[in-house]
Amino acid sequence: MKYYNTFIYATGIFRNLIFERKQDLVKLFNDQFDLHFNIISHGIENYYLTKAMENDYNGKKVLIINMGGKTTELVTFVGARIIDTKNLKLGVADLLNHFDRVNEEYSGNTVEEMEDFVKVQLGDFSLDTDYDCAIFTGGEERFELLTGFHLVENTLFHDNIHKYMLSLEDYVKGTERVFYKVSLKELYELMPFNPKWMDGARSGAIIPLVLFKMANVKWIIPSDLNLINGVVNDLK
Repeated sequence: MKYYNTFIYATGIFRNLIFERKQDLVKLFNDQFDLHFNIISHGIENYYLTKAMENDYNGKKVLIINMGGKTTELVTFVGARIIDTKNLKLGVADLLNHFDRVNEEYSGNTVEEMEDFVKVQLGDFSLDTDYDCAIFTGGEERFELLTGFHLVENTLFHDNIHKYMLSLEDYVKGTERVFYKVSLKELYELMPFNPKWMDGARSGAIIPLVLFKMANVKWIIPSDLNLINGVVNDLK
């Protein structure tokens, strides 16, 4: 990796650092690696998310949910047109910090109590209730395939990327199974090259679940796309 051919994009957690800590971190990183450490704004993160998710969606109204550690980005497409974007200052780290039993061998925290926490954090936030589907990004397809969610063929649109969909009912059942029936050890074993990714698996299901219910979504499309796909598309 060299300065001229390497792009680094840091998001939510890094944006929340105090100014002096950001300065120290960027200087330390640049001095150690001679690479530019770029903490991007929420607006730029939204831009790259929309570039990653560009599609005509067969004319459907689609809610895109991209969740990170401290923020969640929402983009609404109708067909190929973006009609709305929203940013939430809430992410999986907030749940991990608040619920200290969720990563016991079988979760000591319930899906319901974590949903209630998210609802309180969202306050009077609202969404439209006429979406045809929601796409949940960031490795979700891989996760749901590994953990045995009930996926069926995506018949809503065809982009040669998003092959699967599942009902809200099956998303709830799959989430409950990961909380109560699949041990943390088993989750780690499903991803041997990066087992600690699974530390966010249970908590990471909850914010989208609340948003799915809020938006009255019937079908969910799991996606492995993320911000980096948008960066690549933008550089083409």
